[in-house]
Amino acid sequence: MAPAMKSAMKSKAMKTNAKAMTKSQLADQLATKSELKKKVVLSVLQNLSEIGASEVTNTGKFVLPGLCMIKTRQKPATKGGTRMMFGKEVQVKAQKVGLLAAHK
Repeated sequence: MAPAMKSAMKSKAMKTNAKAMTKSQLADQLATKSELKKKVVLSVLQNLSEIGASEVTNTGKFVLPGLCMIKTRQKPATKGGTRMMFGKEVQVKAQKVGLLAAHK
């Protein structure tokens, strides 16, 4: 897809106040398109989420081919002390190294 098309699609999606599809709505659409029962599709979605969560924790990466990739990233530790936030000095506690899940 051309970069201009991607940015146009992205800006169009950002302008509308559309709600994200719920799990049951996704299951309904998948069931009608694949001619399966909704109960079967819901179990597949549940298994997919379990597999994805375990893969991200074990390997740090989970890929749905042609759709998305979920990776974990190391967030550096933050030092404690005073910081300026919104024009005020604030005491900030030190925080440990954390993992962030990022998607592409």
